[in-house]
Amino acid sequence: MRTSDRLLGLVLAMGLAVLVPVAPSARAAVPEFTSPEEALRQGVSAYTGGYYEIAIPALEHAASRNLFLGQYFLAKLYADNGSAHTDHSKAFVLFQKIANEHADADPEDDQRAPYVARSMTALAGYVRVGLPELGVRPDPVRAADYLHHAAIFFNDEDAQFELAKMLLRGEGVRADAPRARHWLATLAQKGHAGAQAFLADLLWRGKFMPHDPVRALALISVAAKNAPQEDEVWIHDIYQNIYCGAAEGVRSQVDGMVAEWDTRYGRRPNTQDDSGLGTLGANASRTCADGRVVPMVLGGPKHPETAAPALPSALPGAAPSRPLDARGPGAGPGPALDALATSSGGQPQPGAPSMGFMSGDVGGTGGSLRSVGSPSR
Repeated sequence: MRTSDRLLGLVLAMGLAVLVPVAPSARAAVPEFTSPEEALRQGVSAYTGGYYEIAIPALEHAASRNLFLGQYFLAKLYADNGSAHTDHSKAFVLFQKIANEHADADPEDDQRAPYVARSMTALAGYVRVGLPELGVRPDPVRAADYLHHAAIFFNDEDAQFELAKMLLRGEGVRADAPRARHWLATLAQKGHAGAQAFLADLLWRGKFMPHDPVRALALISVAAKNAPQEDEVWIHDIYQNIYCGAAEGVRSQVDGMVAEWDTRYGRRPNTQDDSGLGTLGANASRTCADGRVVPMVLGGPKHPETAAPALPSALPGAAPSRPLDARGPGAGPGPALDALATSSGGQPQPGAPSMGFMSGDVGGTGGSLRSVGSPSR
């Protein structure tokens, strides 16, 4: 009996030994960095390679030392919905800090300006739908304020795209479909794949503009070919819907147009792979309901007898060139959002009509955003 008791005691002791947690000193040590700048370098490198577990402590170290890019990339990491480390509350706080502290960064001379604009655009996304875990209520008007500043003062294309969609819906701003179409067309001309896809969907459905299946398929084909990785899924969804719904006669007209439009309006995404793992084909196989395979690249050599029409910039009901304040009625004069025709001297001509898929950049210089402090709760 005593032998059995001793044996049982030994077995229990061994089991407990397995269950006893490892002492903190035996765990992996917290990385030490020679400097905040070195932590930033390592953190950004790990982030771009997809190694978030390595990136987090490095970026946290850099952000805690008030390094701007440490805060920005840490916010981007936490905002990534495809990560196991998603934390929208932390992302919101970091994006808000950047927006509050750097809203007046000089777009011409301050290298932080593009990152500030992206932070404001991301912050607008949170404010528009709300963030319950922080008690942030949906506030489309405030979201439009953030987008307006990023779009006009920083000339950020993604902010312009998001604000154009809000103008179409009349969400947080006074509805203005002609100006929204005008802006979408301008962005599409510049090669913004998201705007191209969104505009193609409007053309396909005949919403806010006449139904035009040929231009819709041509434009979405260009967008799908040049979609950045983070936008591939939804852009390819629109492409599949339009391709599968298009009649054979429509598809036969598109090849030459796609080849020419891709040359004019295609913008190749940055496909640099820092992970060493190579890129994964997310668009490997798509089929229509009838089983027909969806070709993810349309457009062979341009047919010499076919001249591709201009992209739909001068849309029915397009607004004349005038200043636009996206904040709606009662707001003071705002910077112009139109892409104005330019003279030979390069100066905007306020009275000039819109040209064939626009000419020039989105106008306006804007000013500092009114206090962006804590969002309304």
